[in-house]
Amino acid sequence: MELKKLQNGSDIRGVAVDGVEGESVTLTKEAVYALARGFVAYLRKKYEKEELRIAIGHDSRISAKELKESIIQGLVDEGVQVCDCGLASTPSMFMSTVFEEFKEDGAIMITASHLPYNRNGMKFFDKDGGLNKEDIKSLITFGEQESFINKENGSVEIKDLLSVYSAFLRELIKKEVNHPNTYDKPLSGMKILVDAGNGAGGFYVDKVLQPLGADTSGSQFLEPDGMFPNHIPNPEDAKAMQSICDAVKTNHSDLGIIFDTDVDRSSAVDKYGHEISRNAIVALAAALVCEEHPGTTIVTDSVTSDELHDFLENVLQVKHLRFKRGYKNVINEAVRLNKEGIDSQLAIETSGHAALKENYFLDDGAYLATKIVIKAAKMHLEGHSLDELIKELKHPLEEKELRFKITCEDFGSYGDKVLEELKVYAEKHGEFMLAPVNHEGLRFSFDKEHGNGWCLLRKSLHDPILPCNIESNTENGCKEIAKHLYAFLKNYKELDLQAMEEFIKE
Repeated sequence: MELKKLQNGSDIRGVAVDGVEGESVTLTKEAVYALARGFVAYLRKKYEKEELRIAIGHDSRISAKELKESIIQGLVDEGVQVCDCGLASTPSMFMSTVFEEFKEDGAIMITASHLPYNRNGMKFFDKDGGLNKEDIKSLITFGEQESFINKENGSVEIKDLLSVYSAFLRELIKKEVNHPNTYDKPLSGMKILVDAGNGAGGFYVDKVLQPLGADTSGSQFLEPDGMFPNHIPNPEDAKAMQSICDAVKTNHSDLGIIFDTDVDRSSAVDKYGHEISRNAIVALAAALVCEEHPGTTIVTDSVTSDELHDFLENVLQVKHLRFKRGYKNVINEAVRLNKEGIDSQLAIETSGHAALKENYFLDDGAYLATKIVIKAAKMHLEGHSLDELIKELKHPLEEKELRFKITCEDFGSYGDKVLEELKVYAEKHGEFMLAPVNHEGLRFSFDKEHGNGWCLLRKSLHDPILPCNIESNTENGCKEIAKHLYAFLKNYKELDLQAMEEFIKE
């Protein structure tokens, strides 16, 4: 059984449902059964113990029930005490290894984040957090070897993890807001709207916000539905963000919160219906963190704007480290900095993955939302609103993302070749000004005569693609920058540049 093809970085991903033309099922019952047993072998080796407790949960995907049955069977066949948490969020599954009521040795979340309805996958946790890419490789090796103990005396217990997790968030809000009049109802008088995108995040309304006194009328798409009939459950999706922005304005809400399917990402909307996403959610999260940790280092992905960098370093006066795309990459870098004695309280991607040091460096959309709600409640008491925290954040006039498919088989080496030769080319062409530090790909600045902005060309984390992000503060500046880059890229026959050519001709 080839399980390696299911690995997607630190996750397992595959097609779980028939019915989409050209996509056959790859995430089979047999595959997840083997992966579950491989996880057991991985944990036994790591913790040097035979008796294990493992929690399992899932989001709203239509294939979750069938996959869960196979995973549980694999765990039971290994003699594991299984805790079936039912509908859950990805971060809550890690917390099952922390909460006193659970204290699991490991946890499995069945999810494929915001991908189409026919996809699914698995995320794995132990007591140290989410497994890394190399851990998943090890797990897969165990699964493919099928060298199992076969105790066949495991057990299954059903427990309500989301209620315990929600109580944890409620207590945090009550403690931090410390409302002078209604301690147990600190959100009284506030109208907070939630868009769960028909994923697993609807619990945040009835288990967190409403018990604390918030008016949540106007909240939408709270019912779990794995067909995602309303919009893609993704805070980066333009349609999804427009939907919640409109809802906030229509309902005159003080705040909007939007989650992805498995609630490890979130973004916000201010009372005016303006989205706080991508660069803005990074700015807001940093503004919350720097109040208690002035001068800390904020680790972000590589595509953050120059305007955000200026806001972080010159307005908030924290340090900004642009690192690599991939939530595990930014988290691991922040962890590394702390081990070296450099304080880093926040690792965050523009996608909405935000991990705080105070919360196990767990990328938790509901925890970030809770931090936002706490601050919004405090400012509401003072007669202020959340948007004031990032009012000095500027935005580029234009932004564009282009993705160039690499058509040859050895796409990794070809991508490296393009980047290496672009660096040499840029040294001979003065319009390209290479950034002094590049942790991923190549980032160039362009002066006012050549586009007045920047571009970043990098390799995709997993796919045969070179993504290119461009921003400019001049009308048609992105197109001007694209022309400079095209002059170099047009010589590479294994790059599909159709999207760039169409953009330039617009």
